[in-house]
Amino acid sequence: QLYENIASHCFRLTSDNIQYFDTIKLLIIFNSTGVYMDLELKLVSYDYAQQIEEFKNLILANNSNMDGTGNLKDIDVDTFIKQSIDWAKGENLPNGFLPATQYLCIRKSDNQLVGMIQIRHSLNDYLLNYGGHIGYCIAYDQRQKGYGTAQLKLALEQCKNLNLNRVLITCRKENVGSKKCILNNGGIYEDTRCEPNRKVWLERYWIDIK
Repeated sequence: QLYENIASHCFRLTSDNIQYFDTIKLLIIFNSTGVYMDLELKLVSYDYAQQIEEFKNLILANNSNMDGTGNLKDIDVDTFIKQSIDWAKGENLPNGFLPATQYLCIRKSDNQLVGMIQIRHSLNDYLLNYGGHIGYCIAYDQRQKGYGTAQLKLALEQCKNLNLNRVLITCRKENVGSKKCILNNGGIYEDTRCEPNRKVWLERYWIDIK
């Protein structure tokens, strides 16, 4: 709201459209940088068990998706935490699954869980065609605040530790918000494929990690 008020004020002060749009651009950059600086990724731990439970329940209550949260939708939080710790080490993986690191995206100013993101260490045939290296989700009540773009940027930095220099990210064709997160982080569109189990069309993007 603060940025909208400032932008509105700037528009009233000038009739020069170029100056107006330059001002808006600077405000957007300032806002996204502030959001990014206030977030950090943490490995899943029992310290956040209650917040993970709340995160899950609110999304389910609103019939929204939970991409990038492993099997959280179908299991209790304690099992999810143990599973996440194991999967990051490549232990107790279900058949066909690969090692993956599950992160919590925490807002540093109030220690609030605002998102979750999973990095798969490599690709099998399914991930190459449909799932990609990274899946992510923003808390239902924290969406449209710039957290998705910032969370993905943080995850791309973590990919360097896994020796990943190029990652694949997919999103549903109709998911405009997810698409923006990918494009904002340098995603290059390759193609769109239909996932046979869920019968959904997924756009595939590659990001080179610098």
